[in-house]
Amino acid sequence: MKKALLVLICLTLLETSCQRSSGEVWEDTKTTSRYMNKGGKTLWNINEEERLAQEKNDLSGPIDEEFIPLDDSDLRTSVIETALPQPRDNPGEPGSGIPSLSAFQNPTQTLASIFSNVYFNTDEHVLRSKEHVDIVNKIATYLKQNPNLYITIEGHCDERGPEAYNLSLGSRRANYVRSLLVKQGVDLNRIYTVSKGKEQPLDPRHDSEAWAKNRRAEFKIFQK
Repeated sequence: MKKALLVLICLTLLETSCQRSSGEVWEDTKTTSRYMNKGGKTLWNINEEERLAQEKNDLSGPIDEEFIPLDDSDLRTSVIETALPQPRDNPGEPGSGIPSLSAFQNPTQTLASIFSNVYFNTDEHVLRSKEHVDIVNKIATYLKQNPNLYITIEGHCDERGPEAYNLSLGSRRANYVRSLLVKQGVDLNRIYTVSKGKEQPLDPRHDSEAWAKNRRAEFKIFQK
């Protein structure tokens, strides 16, 4: 009986599609498909508030009072950044002349003031502080003056959210900084990126002060 009613609903949607917009028909089709996948259990005697809450949970990311879901502009920016070609030489491969990324070192004391960490807001991969943008500009100037220097940008996150989520966010942060350097004229073949997710916190505490320190991009260098 339930299957017959589901078939009837689908036929009704098809009959009325000519009188409605394609977006409306698509939304109805998705809704019907969702209930069919659930075996029709919630179609008969559904609670509207529970349905809306469930749909919201399906679409949202990690739940935390300070987390802000990425909006469309963030996603479009991320696509542009990751569209930059990767360096032509793979680190550690024979003949590349570049060691594996694990051989890249922390900046020496002399260079530490140039290759300073930059920090991000919660759930963001764009630098909001002029101070941190200026650091990236200073790094770009130094790299252009020293063409034999190669760097790795490590993207780090705080401890909140699932591991896979933070690996993705760390990647966006590293690639965003790389895109800023390339826009300043640095050869993209000298810049590598890696995401560390939430696995290497600078501050192991579990509070907002520690989280702010851990949402960062770090730089490792190699002199060829």
